[in-house]
Amino acid sequence: MATTAEWVAGARPRTLPAAAAPVIIGSGAAAQVDGFAWLPAVLAFGVALALQVGVNYANDYSDGVRGTDLDRVGPLRLTASGVVPARRVRSAALGAFGVSGVLGLALCAVSGHWWLIAVGAACMLAGWYYTGGKRPYGYAGLGEVGVFVFFGLVATLGTTYTQADRITWPAVLGAVGVGLIACALLMVNNVRDIPTDVVAGKRTLAVRVGDHRARRLYALWVVLPVLLGLACAAWNPWAFLVAVLLLPTVLLVIPVLAGARGRALVPVLAGTGMFELAYGVLLGLGLAL
Repeated sequence: MATTAEWVAGARPRTLPAAAAPVIIGSGAAAQVDGFAWLPAVLAFGVALALQVGVNYANDYSDGVRGTDLDRVGPLRLTASGVVPARRVRSAALGAFGVSGVLGLALCAVSGHWWLIAVGAACMLAGWYYTGGKRPYGYAGLGEVGVFVFFGLVATLGTTYTQADRITWPAVLGAVGVGLIACALLMVNNVRDIPTDVVAGKRTLAVRVGDHRARRLYALWVVLPVLLGLACAAWNPWAFLVAVLLLPTVLLVIPVLAGARGRALVPVLAGTGMFELAYGVLLGLGLAL
């Protein structure tokens, strides 16, 4: 029987900043137009966190039953390692999606925007079919598209809209920025896994464009968000807080462009997750002040 620590590891906590950052930015953008509200913000955070955990367990299950997680570097794979039966990992994924759905319904009730139920359903379907189903889009090199749309645009703009009843330009810039960092997080993970993904027939974007171009895309997706965050200073000068991330940006990009591989990319993966969280906190705070 798996321990609590193994279940936590299977939830891939290093990816959870991808859930928190867009909600923080979206809430900051709402505050910038005097629309911030605690309850919708907390509910949006719960939706995003549960959805991220659900995606991670669903990915563990689908990759595990396909056999593409048999030889991997990085966090524990519950299904592939045999620590947890596949059906229990699937149940955990569906349970997390269920929690996300319940919190999403509460968010719709509080905000009065019931049409967002359709958006929530699309989020859960995208989370499952990233690696699930007969033709998972993550295996076709479209994973970054899904991440950008749902953990960038939808999460950020949805948070702002459910609080302020409007979308602002700082929210859009922040949504694009945090979405690109989420793509960078996925990209560095997939760069690390290129050798095993090629063997398993998993055609991620990193596999399709090749190691060299994938590393350049990672660098672009880390640098551009900082510039977008600085552009938000046109609406609130406090957005210049994002400039604090210029040095961490360089420190993340150097090992990737220098050709770090395998386990040497694990710290970059963790660092990118913390970078995304810091981006969310600094930009969200900068917009709210």
